[in-house]
Amino acid sequence: MSTSHGSHRAARGRAAAPASPSVPRQAPAPEPLPSGRAAERRAKDARAKDARAKDARAKDARARDTGAMAGRIKALTAWRSGDGKGNRNRNGSGGRNGSGGGPREGGPRSSRPRDGRAAAKEPCSGLARLLPQALVVAVLAGGMTAFVSCDKSIRLSVDGIPRTLNTFGTDVSDVLDQQGLHVGDHDIVAPGPGTALHDGDEVIVRYGRRVTLTVDGEPRDVWTTATTVQEALRELGVRAEGAHLSASRSMPIGRRGLRLDVRTERTVTFLVDGRRMRMRTNAATVADVLDQAGIVLNGEDTTSAPRRGFPRDGQTISVLRITGTTVTRDEPIPFEAVRRPDPTLFTGTEVVVTRGEEGVKRVTYVHRTVNGVRQRPRRIGEKVLRRPVTQVVNAGTRSLPSSVDGADGLNWKGLARCEAGGRPDAVDPSGTYGGLYQFDAQTWHALGGTGRPEAASPQEQTYRAKKLYVRRGASPWPVCGRRLFS
Repeated sequence: MSTSHGSHRAARGRAAAPASPSVPRQAPAPEPLPSGRAAERRAKDARAKDARAKDARAKDARARDTGAMAGRIKALTAWRSGDGKGNRNRNGSGGRNGSGGGPREGGPRSSRPRDGRAAAKEPCSGLARLLPQALVVAVLAGGMTAFVSCDKSIRLSVDGIPRTLNTFGTDVSDVLDQQGLHVGDHDIVAPGPGTALHDGDEVIVRYGRRVTLTVDGEPRDVWTTATTVQEALRELGVRAEGAHLSASRSMPIGRRGLRLDVRTERTVTFLVDGRRMRMRTNAATVADVLDQAGIVLNGEDTTSAPRRGFPRDGQTISVLRITGTTVTRDEPIPFEAVRRPDPTLFTGTEVVVTRGEEGVKRVTYVHRTVNGVRQRPRRIGEKVLRRPVTQVVNAGTRSLPSSVDGADGLNWKGLARCEAGGRPDAVDPSGTYGGLYQFDAQTWHALGGTGRPEAASPQEQTYRAKKLYVRRGASPWPVCGRRLFS
């Protein structure tokens, strides 16, 4: 107790002293409490602090519940009123029975579900039909478990763009209908449209896009769910390293699709001027590859592949260095022969009426060398200098007489063998006498023959020889005439 009174007196002494003008007066320090009372005071303060923190947490929880409730009400209202997509439009203008959501006439609806999915939907569907009443009752009663249990928060990704939404739908099809997403044969939905949904699930939708793809000149139509050119090339397995593309790799592919030309990098080998040159190229034509390789074609130079053709991978193309000269020379033109029947001549006798003559033409040839090797001359033009004259020949059709009075029965074959060796076309070395019986032209014509005697048939020659014998006997054949009688 003495210590306490000493402290009080010291405090009163300090309070009575005059205050310094430069230092403010301080309040007296609280008297220390006995140890038992201090512990009680600290416990009371801790309980008050805990109570205030608990009240703050409860207040925050009520605020979050209120906001979540508002969002769920908004989502459910949109699900019911927008539905073409909900129960409202599935069976007409109201609930499932088409009569505003009430029970069917004739008794209550059977509670047995048609299948598992219908059974899963039934509680949430009934709650959705009674939404206004359910909300009021649930809020007034302070319990929302039945209402909140049908609400789900899911993650929906459409073509790689994600978003989070609340839904009262029971499966993927309900979410697609609610969001107005229509999918076709070339689209991807994961999980499948009939899969049941739970809170926290993720639904992925990838729309198919038609791409008209031409790779190295070969066109084809393909479908892809890729959203950019780069993704489509990777998905379709197109080798695009070093390739030429008609569109940027980062270009997005819209729902309407895209036309894409791809020229892959290829290896082309040139054989030029005695050496081999290999090129890596994505060019569209052989001419473009020649330009890239720095190969120049001069004059008539050409390549083994068409310069407008598409260069294929692994193709070998020869460069042909061509030089050429032209040569002109005159050549004969053969004449034609025409045979005309002549009834005045004996059969087998032919007379040349017009002798044929060859024409003349001037022909131009080009002599070329390809890579130093001379080629066969190639005709590139001609000009007729003189036209040929057609030969006309009269051929006898008159029948020969079977005999000549006074000359039959003689050995005419023996005479022919003696005069000409039995050859109808025989001509003596001087060219004066011809035929089997060695007629001269004057005697032959006097006997009615035409042309040269050696050109007549053997029958006609024998007939003319018999006529000559009737006129002059064997004297025309002074050496061989005696053979007629052997």
